[in-house]
Amino acid sequence: MRRKPLSAVLLATALLTVAGCGGGGASSGEAATAPSDPGKVSGTITVLTNRTDLVQDGTMGKYAAEFKKTYPKVTVKFQGITDYEGEVKIRMNTENYGDVLLIPSVIAKGDYPKFFAPLGDTEDMAGKYRFTGKTDVKGKTYGIANFGTVNGLVYNKKVWEQAGITDWPTTPDEFLTDLRAVKEKTGATPYYTNFKDGWPLSSPWTNSVGSVSCDTKASDALASADKPWADGSDLNVVDTLLHDIVHNKLSEKDPTTTNWETSKTDLAKGKISSMLLGSWAVNQMRDAAEKAGGNPDDIGFMPFPAQKDGKYCATLLSDYQLAVNTHSEHKEAARAWIDWFTEKSGFAAKEGGVSALKAMDLPDVLKPYQDNDVSLIERSEAKTEQVNAIDNASEIGLAKQDYRQKLIDIARGAQEGSLQDYLDELDLRWAEAAATVGN
Repeated sequence: MRRKPLSAVLLATALLTVAGCGGGGASSGEAATAPSDPGKVSGTITVLTNRTDLVQDGTMGKYAAEFKKTYPKVTVKFQGITDYEGEVKIRMNTENYGDVLLIPSVIAKGDYPKFFAPLGDTEDMAGKYRFTGKTDVKGKTYGIANFGTVNGLVYNKKVWEQAGITDWPTTPDEFLTDLRAVKEKTGATPYYTNFKDGWPLSSPWTNSVGSVSCDTKASDALASADKPWADGSDLNVVDTLLHDIVHNKLSEKDPTTTNWETSKTDLAKGKISSMLLGSWAVNQMRDAAEKAGGNPDDIGFMPFPAQKDGKYCATLLSDYQLAVNTHSEHKEAARAWIDWFTEKSGFAAKEGGVSALKAMDLPDVLKPYQDNDVSLIERSEAKTEQVNAIDNASEIGLAKQDYRQKLIDIARGAQEGSLQDYLDELDLRWAEAAATVGN
């Protein structure tokens, strides 16, 4: 099962129009309020999920059984969807898109009230939950995070030790030097792009915006940036590093043949040294190590190789947001499931994610960050609508793999051009789109 984090998709790449995705009728506007008496909540609800693996192996069924102990009159059914984004987008042309669902990235933030029931006033919910800004529309919150993910590099500590590396790199240049040492002394692939699967080139790299500058408003700043890829900017540092990794032959030999599922086992076995992902991936890599007869403790997690004033920062981002279908006939039961799953199931911790509840401790996979005083940057979502609009008009796709696949092709000589020329092109396209959207 390919577990795509949609922390991942903080910047939606397409905007649905009212005509293109009308939700089968006008929004009811009825709120999905938290139930006060579990014994009075009833109904059968359908929960849509991208975690087909957890549906198939019975894990979600076990969660439902535990939930039923608190809400005996509610029955929960699951629909695991492999092409979650594509299929749910189509289903949202009707009213039949489950009772509880993960908000597809393709839905424009401003359109949330058309499709989802409000869960409460953002001002009130922000005191209890992280990431409320992600689904805030005019003071109402429309989704609660499945969990949060912290960006960073999953790496094989044993391989790095064999290469003689004892400290985390503090700059992109130091990281490149370390990758060269890995290549020369261990024979492992220093960095694995997962070019073919694509998504590891989009969300993890774009999610690093904010890590470089230690700026909670780094993403919002794109709404007014004349040149987002200007020298020293977060996007410039991030994309230059990816280019240089490939250009210096520090990644897999043929990026067109990469395989995500295989890469997990290869990193666990020490055939691959590192991949930029989210904290959710650490436990998957450790599981792969155990299944391969290796040591799960060999799997480490470190921040993006950059510091601000001598300090590491790592972005803390929302995964998919759980929402209630505005057309659901069982909104109270649907809200009950979301609240229980968020607060009582233990799902976030098991996934190596950060709970949406502010009162919950950070997961064990982030202990290296805590021990090394890495600052967690919860990025603002205040201007996500504007950024999405510019990104869509520019046809760059910050949350899609295409532009970074071209970057890699330039770096490896499969396409003509230079890094600087390409970054200048991206800046121009962004500026032209911003002017169009502004008009």
